[in-house]
Amino acid sequence: MCTGKCSRFIGIALYPLSIISILSNILLFFPGWKTGYIKNPKVLMTPEVIFLGGIIGGGILVLIPAIHIQATGRQGCCSNRCGMFLSIIFAAIGVAGSLYGFVVSVVGMVKGPQCLSLKTLHWERPFETSLKDFNDKNYLFHKDLWGWCLAPENVVEFNIILFSLIIASTAVSLILCTVQMINGLFGCLCGTCRNKEQ
Repeated sequence: MCTGKCSRFIGIALYPLSIISILSNILLFFPGWKTGYIKNPKVLMTPEVIFLGGIIGGGILVLIPAIHIQATGRQGCCSNRCGMFLSIIFAAIGVAGSLYGFVVSVVGMVKGPQCLSLKTLHWERPFETSLKDFNDKNYLFHKDLWGWCLAPENVVEFNIILFSLIIASTAVSLILCTVQMINGLFGCLCGTCRNKEQ
């Protein structure tokens, strides 16, 4: 496949992935589909939601590179060796953003949601464990423990689904941006195939 066509495919594929990350992170601000929790985010929100891994990492830092990467696949000012070199830099930004979104979301999912705990009747993270203590006793593998969260309603499922969407979209973005770095290197050395098509 031509390096220009590959860039165009990667750029187009990154758009929906970044939108999924952004929307998922925005929805995490409204656990249980309620708007009241955003009024006091430091007490009622999981810190990983506030870190904006989906909005900044998997969203903006992937969306901006996607625009340039797609432009290198079209005829015009970016479809040349210089444009392919710049696509390597933009793809590296996408890798960094995807990695940030991925790590923040994994930590958020492993530590569990912030909720009104049945154990203490206070807002806390009843399932919180560190990544090194993650094992088969984690709440993710024991649905019967999810009832420990009294409010917001169904917050555990809410967090798992939305953090999983961010994890999946940032993982695919990470792979595509890495492929584009390699593709951009070949395009920088060998050209974008546009001359051969003409």
